[in-house]
Amino acid sequence: MTEANSTPSVSLKLLVLVAILVVFAVVIVLLIFFLCLRGSRSWKRRKLAVKHSSGSIPLVSKEIMVVKTSDLTPATTSEIGDVEGDPKKEADVKVDIGAVTAGKSEVSGGGAHRSEVSVEDPNIGWGRWYSMSEVELATRGFAEGNVIGEGGYGVVYRGILQDGSVVAVKNLLNNKGQAEKEFKVEVEAIGKVRHKNLVRLVGYCAEGARRMLVYEYVDNGNLEQWLHGDVGPVSPLTWDIRMRIATGTAKGLAYLHEGLEPKVVHRDIKSSNILLDKNWNAKVSDFGLAKLLGSEKTHVTTRVMGTFGYVAPEYASSGMLNERSDVYSFGVLLMEIITGRSPIDYSRPPGEMNLVDWFKAMVASRRSEELVDPLIEIPPSPRSLKRVLLICLRCIDLDVVKRPKMGQIVHMLETDDFPFRSELRTVREKDPVSSHADVSIKVPYPPPKHAETVEKSRWR
Repeated sequence: MTEANSTPSVSLKLLVLVAILVVFAVVIVLLIFFLCLRGSRSWKRRKLAVKHSSGSIPLVSKEIMVVKTSDLTPATTSEIGDVEGDPKKEADVKVDIGAVTAGKSEVSGGGAHRSEVSVEDPNIGWGRWYSMSEVELATRGFAEGNVIGEGGYGVVYRGILQDGSVVAVKNLLNNKGQAEKEFKVEVEAIGKVRHKNLVRLVGYCAEGARRMLVYEYVDNGNLEQWLHGDVGPVSPLTWDIRMRIATGTAKGLAYLHEGLEPKVVHRDIKSSNILLDKNWNAKVSDFGLAKLLGSEKTHVTTRVMGTFGYVAPEYASSGMLNERSDVYSFGVLLMEIITGRSPIDYSRPPGEMNLVDWFKAMVASRRSEELVDPLIEIPPSPRSLKRVLLICLRCIDLDVVKRPKMGQIVHMLETDDFPFRSELRTVREKDPVSSHADVSIKVPYPPPKHAETVEKSRWR
């Protein structure tokens, strides 16, 4: 009887144990399956991130190797590094394109066996890479007839790509590595920037020691040609067109200073770097001297470079650079637009060689109307002229803090009812000897006390 009762009890216990083991096994299998699935998804995400990086710098391809022309693939090459490597602690620029090399390039006979590469996504966002053969084909072998500009930076050629689009190809001169520096800086400064008043960088070419930048083509030359070239007895640049050019330039600079992080200080604002399209819209170009300035920095100390006559006095004397240095250069450019005179002109009488000094003296002596370019057929209204003269004087204020920001300058240029009275009343209350001119331009502007220390500036 006891044995009969114990047998069902043992069987029940065995069934319970088996059920527990089965449930446990099922849980283990499900857990393993879940971990495997999660690991697989994580691995796929990492792989996808490598293939389609959305960061602020493109993927790195350190070497350009040789392939056939028919198999050309644009390369996207850059790496983090210090652009100028200057022991004097120049501003940090983060993208280094210097790793792009073509060690296997060979030139033989009448043609070149050039480099090309296997690269990843050519549309990474920094423009595309062009091979030397593509650039040579576009510019007809860098034909002299295709030259549209040249200077200390190199030569600019007009080119037509295989898809029919017209471009400007800047062939940088490699003077003591300067081409490499300008190449890196321009790529970092405007490689991904898109603004209607900034020249767009379409792509690049880097083979061996040669560095080239491919820009959108702007078909109406530069401002310097229209201000100082032979345009006849009447300038096609009317007052309204000149103000449109000034406003467009100000908007481009305001975007560089206030719309980007880190902000970009152009460092070489001048009339030859303001390109014009067929509708006289301005496009700021040539970022080879640009500096990046993080939000935590008020200025950066760097080697003085720029163009004689446009360089801010405090930058020329101390090397301390910030966006207000560009504001000063813009003020000189605005004077140039108003007067049609070059910032430095040794062909003029001694008192008129320096545009800034002559401009201040004319304003102080209440001869403002005589400042207007005589080639302008219809002169501006007195109110319009006085408003722009006031902007000029503010931009070149020797007190850096008193210079307006570029965004404020845009507002002043665009606003017809510029608040002369209230603002100037406040200025006079605070500072009886104000450095700003009033609506009658009665406040004299003393000539600058600083010497022409801009000899350190770069002539371009």
